[in-house]
Amino acid sequence: MSADALIEGLPDLVVLIRRDGLVLECGGGHGVPGLRRRLDAAGKRIESLWPAPVAEFLKLLMRRSLALRTTAEARLEHDGIAYEARASARGPERALCIIRQASASSRDDSLEGSDERPRPQLDRRGFLRRCKESMAMAALRERPLAVAVIQLDGISDIAQIIATKVSEQIMSTAILRLPAKSDERDGKPWWYLGQLSESLLALVLESADREAIGECVAGLSASLREPIAIGGAEFHLTPYAGVAILGQDASTPKLLLDHARAAATEARRRGSSEVCFFTDTMRLESLARLDIAREMREAIAHRDIRLRYVGRHDLETGRLTAWVGYLRWLHPLRGEIRPAEFLRVAETTGLAAQLSRAVLGCLKEDFASLAAAADPDVRVSFGALRHHVLHEDFAADIGRFLAEGALPPERLELRIAERALVARDPLDLHDLARLGARVVVDEVARGMGSLELLARAPLWGLQLDRAWVTGLRRETQSRKVCQAGIAVAQAFGLTPIASGVDDSGQREALLALGCRYGSGDLFRDAAPDITAPARAAVGA
Repeated sequence: MSADALIEGLPDLVVLIRRDGLVLECGGGHGVPGLRRRLDAAGKRIESLWPAPVAEFLKLLMRRSLALRTTAEARLEHDGIAYEARASARGPERALCIIRQASASSRDDSLEGSDERPRPQLDRRGFLRRCKESMAMAALRERPLAVAVIQLDGISDIAQIIATKVSEQIMSTAILRLPAKSDERDGKPWWYLGQLSESLLALVLESADREAIGECVAGLSASLREPIAIGGAEFHLTPYAGVAILGQDASTPKLLLDHARAAATEARRRGSSEVCFFTDTMRLESLARLDIAREMREAIAHRDIRLRYVGRHDLETGRLTAWVGYLRWLHPLRGEIRPAEFLRVAETTGLAAQLSRAVLGCLKEDFASLAAAADPDVRVSFGALRHHVLHEDFAADIGRFLAEGALPPERLELRIAERALVARDPLDLHDLARLGARVVVDEVARGMGSLELLARAPLWGLQLDRAWVTGLRRETQSRKVCQAGIAVAQAFGLTPIASGVDDSGQREALLALGCRYGSGDLFRDAAPDITAPARAAVGA
């Protein structure tokens, strides 16, 4: 089912509004009395569609969201009906507003003076308060306590690509499947559930028995893996669980939650469905990441993180068509640090956009050597980091870089990960395309995509993710994904590109599917030495 059909069936009113109050899109609204949507809403100003107090309220909420670059929430009462509204920025000039009718009553979060166990709910602040109270009581009475964090992969992509409301419905449906509370007669630990963020659930358990905790959390994770049907579409979530135990792993609420989250992240890194318990090794890794973050700031300042370049070639003739840049950090003491290690730290410490800008600046220095090592029509491909792409100044950064004469616009290629592209407005990319820069969607088929976006964005090519290309000849699924990706590119008049072309068999298979360009170990210029000959021989 399409995203439009999903939104159309929602009871909430979903409106995409421009900063000046112009309605760009409108859908849903079947469960919002008094604010039912108009079929002709698109293209009209918001004050002409709904009562003045409602229109002014939505404009203020929308502008607050754009100013803060985050989600803004508020309540409104009109004609005796209470509404809840949420506005989420979609680029620098647009916001997505979701309006729903407020529930008639709200649950009392207080636990004082009551022995009733709390039921699972999506109350973040109430849960954190209860968690702190539970830890204080456990420490006072010397009772065991553990915290489990369950990271749900897929929720963030659904919120960005389809709608926040759909992701919220999925989360609510998933939690309603869980037992209201543990049955104390079965001898399992008592627990209660809360939500830490859009994709993080947390569980407080009255136990320090690892086997019992693991069994309990594994059971809940199994329930969360079950398919969820919303609006005629089926969604699948992947839970990764981590546990930290009070007294053994931490003695404060914040540290206990942090360690449980670190264990969940480790489970995700391993791709393991088993419950992961926090260990001293993770503690040391956490300290090492802090050390790397400090050193990364210095490396960015001194421009020590640069690009290494590999050639992209015409798979039929072997001709070099582009130098493709990948991040490389040669640490003076640690040696080469893998991008998978330091990029994770950059994202969690807020350094990713700064790093991406710094590396972009290095292109100016590299271009002279790259140009001398290739024909005049060979481009330089720069892969901007996701946090930089999503920043409102991204297009301005690239435009300023080109205006400074760093390299001719017609020699620049921008690689933007598919996951980042679907989360931003492609409007300002048209300005870069008009200058002559090419935009290539990278990591295609790694996450969720948008065909509608491919039709609107000023793209030149789609680059298949290496994971699918390397399995092209061995795995039927990989071949189907590559074939589908190439077909999508051709359908939209885009150029299909492959990364990870490591042998002649893969080259022949890609050519047979209609993919003409690729990079990988098959070509002998796959080395940091950018002065290698411009025309590489094709390996046997």
